[in-house]
Amino acid sequence: MIEILQLPLGPLQTNCYLAICKETMETAVIDPSWNGVGIAQIARERGATITHILLTHSHFDHVGGLAELKEETNAPIYIHPEAVAMLAQATDAAARFNIPLPTPPPADKMLAEGDIIPVGNLKLEVLFTPGHAPGHVSFYIQEENVLFDGDVLFQRSIGRTDLPGCDHALLMKVLREKIMVLPEETAVLSGHGPTTTIGQEKQWNPFLQ
Repeated sequence: MIEILQLPLGPLQTNCYLAICKETMETAVIDPSWNGVGIAQIARERGATITHILLTHSHFDHVGGLAELKEETNAPIYIHPEAVAMLAQATDAAARFNIPLPTPPPADKMLAEGDIIPVGNLKLEVLFTPGHAPGHVSFYIQEENVLFDGDVLFQRSIGRTDLPGCDHALLMKVLREKIMVLPEETAVLSGHGPTTTIGQEKQWNPFLQ
C-alpha cells in the first residue's frame, strides 16, 4: 500500500511528491522542487524514512530543494544520464529568472527505461519520456495505478516544448506510445497542478484530441 504526499513548493509551485510504502515506511522523494529541509521534516513527522531521491528531469524548479535534501538524508539521487548536463546548469538557469538556487549535488545512480526501483514493497518502473526536457523519465507503479510523470501530461494540458532541449514531436510520440496506453484509471501525478487520470485526459485534454 502507498501513501502519497503532494507538496507544491517554490516560486513556480512545482509539485514534490513523497511516495511512502505504508508497510515499511521507506519513502521516495520525487522531484524535490524546493525547501529540502522542510521535505525532510515532513517525512520525519510521518515516521517515514527517505531512501530514494528520484528526478523526473532537471529543470531548476524540480531540483531547487535537492542540495538541502541530500544533506538532510544522504539518500541516493537517481537521474537519467541525458539529464545530467542540465542538472549541472540548474543554478545558472534559475539565475536568469533572478532566483537564487544552491548548486545541486551530482546524482549517485543512473536510470534507464525499464528499471524497477524498489522502495520498501513498492516497485517504481522507469519510463523514458523525453520531449519536454532531455533525459525526462516518469515513474509508474502498476500495482497502485499511479504515474509520477513530471512535466509530460497535465490536467487538460501537456508539457511545454518551447524551451531549450525540448522536442514537440517527440513529446507527442511519448504521449501516444507510453502514457495514453496505460489503464484509464491510472492516476497521473504531474509536476504542476492537480492530479488527473489517463481516462479523464483521453476525454478532455485538447492536445490529445
